Amino acid sequence: MDIFSAIILGIVEGLTEFLPISSTGHLMITSQILGLSRTAFLSTFEIGIQSGAILAIVIYYFKRIFSSRDLFLKVAFGFIPTGVLGLLLYKVVKTYLLESLVVVGWSLLIGGMLIILIERFHKKNDETENSLDTISYKQSFLLGLYQVIAMIPGVSRSGATIMGGLLSGIGRKQIVEFSFLLAIPTILGATGYDLLKTGLNFSNSELLAFAVGTVVSAITAWFAIKFFLRYISNHSFEIFGWYRIIAGALILLFI
Repeated sequence: MDIFSAIILGIVEGLTEFLPISSTGHLMITSQILGLSRTAFLSTFEIGIQSGAILAIVIYYFKRIFSSRDLFLKVAFGFIPTGVLGLLLYKVVKTYLLESLVVVGWSLLIGGMLIILIERFHKKNDETENSLDTISYKQSFLLGLYQVIAMIPGVSRSGATIMGGLLSGIGRKQIVEFSFLLAIPTILGATGYDLLKTGLNFSNSELLAFAVGTVVSAITAWFAIKFFLRYISNHSFEIFGWYRIIAGALILLFI
């Protein structure tokens, strides 16, 4: 992988990680457009550069994360389902699901339809915005279960948790922020485990590409976070549902 490809993939990761449109799916599509071979390094790269986006979240919410023990524990509690099932299904996901653009296409398409349905169901009876502190441990665990679905490429980790949060009666801004925080142990855990399994057996040029992609991802994600928080204060998630439907249909049409 050359530096140009690493930069492009870093931008795609940063822009899509926290939007409900699937960063993994977009990375797979972009990699194919760039003509990159599905090597072991590319699979690790696509997982690993997500840690750049997480760095942006840690910096953005640093005080919030470490000033509330209760919130810290709720995020850790929400990570349990993903942590356990992620370990059990790691080989299946990386060997089979991360190789299939058909899976990505159908996941985007079906997920888009569900987002629109959920949004329209909640349009007239949207929940009152609550503080993050009011999210219960039960809700945290349920959000972790919703997040497990996102192991299927194209589903979207943020999309699954955000829609699950709306169905659980959590306010829009609160579920988006909790989804951001829940990404920290989830993605760091996935990245760390993948690097442990691969053993970092990559060339110097590959490691440089990995570093560049991670830094670009962090910078881009910072701006994406600020945009998303501003956007949801006055808009629904429905536009992301339509985007997913169009993107999914195009993938299935041209595969």
